[in-house]
Amino acid sequence: MSEGERSALPVAFALALASAVSLGLARFSYALILPSMRADLGWSFFTAGAMNTGNAAGYLVGALLAPSWLARFGARTVLIAGGLGATLMLAAHGLVLGDAALMSLRFAVGVASAASFVGGGLLAARLAGGALSAGLVLGIYYGGTGLGIVASAWLVPPLAERLAPHPWQGAWLALAVAALVATAVTARATRHLAAPPARGAARAPFRWVPMRYALAGYLMFGLGYIGYMTFVITLLRQQGLSAAQTVGFFTLLGAGVVASSWLWAGLLQRCRGGQALALLNGLLAIATLLPVLSAHPLVVFLSGGLFGAVFLSVVASTTALVRHNLPSAAWPGGIAAFTIVFAAGQIVGPSAVGWVADGPGGLVRGFAASAAVLALGCVLAHFQKPLPSLGV
Repeated sequence: MSEGERSALPVAFALALASAVSLGLARFSYALILPSMRADLGWSFFTAGAMNTGNAAGYLVGALLAPSWLARFGARTVLIAGGLGATLMLAAHGLVLGDAALMSLRFAVGVASAASFVGGGLLAARLAGGALSAGLVLGIYYGGTGLGIVASAWLVPPLAERLAPHPWQGAWLALAVAALVATAVTARATRHLAAPPARGAARAPFRWVPMRYALAGYLMFGLGYIGYMTFVITLLRQQGLSAAQTVGFFTLLGAGVVASSWLWAGLLQRCRGGQALALLNGLLAIATLLPVLSAHPLVVFLSGGLFGAVFLSVVASTTALVRHNLPSAAWPGGIAAFTIVFAAGQIVGPSAVGWVADGPGGLVRGFAASAAVLALGCVLAHFQKPLPSLGV
């Protein structure tokens, strides 16, 4: 490894901590805290899902506003401001009790998380143009989400059952402290890194129809995966898994996320149509169905490991699809279109699964519905063929 690569690696790992904050700590940690919050606050599954619907809606708003923030303030400022905003919002989760206040905070932390994640992504792209390869940098960056999931697995359960009368509040405060430390490390390591906005770059319009099957398959992914990531710990606790086993489960899931970028890199490079998206959606459907079929710990752990090793690579597969089939001037429009349909799925998914789970069959039926949606996404994406030429 060259001297330049050795000096750039710590920066890449510091950027990964931004991903850990924006997705691992601010979004996916909710699954671990949810059982305690439901028991304390008397929530239905619909209300519990609606909280993550609010978070996804905030993330969409933040993603839509991010380009103007980046143009005005620059990527590093947006990254750090988003991380600090997420820290403050996570701490505030531990200081309120009302549903309306918690919903507002879930929305606000979604906005801040989007700013942090988009800003970090641009800085990672900037770093990839230097000493390190793009594949390595992006693998490290996306893998940071897994680090946040692992950190949540070890921070939340010991606190979520203590500090009566509202044990879950201490867990949110601990996540805020972790987010603050991670953001401070990121800020220090990236102080010489910048990604100035490209002004006046030519852009081509994106036509949705030629990509309709991939877009529809990705919508199904957004609808299906978020139900699993919202309710899986609640389901496992209902099925009798111990606290230690749920920690192991979430740790394995997070480790799968860290490894996922490297596991599927070759597939994403080879597939020019919807084959990668179809395969990954199909694997997620299997992972989601496994805890429905059996509560045996080995089956449950297989589900978590498989799900973690796949779900963020679905996001990467759509970026690869755009890069393979569209000219570079159309990439922003293509990525934006996939982001919109994904966000729409994430917004609807948690509440929809919660609504199903409030009926006969409970969460088992909700998970079966999520698996069916993901399987439909597999079928739809299979029909997406490579575009005949690099045009829009």
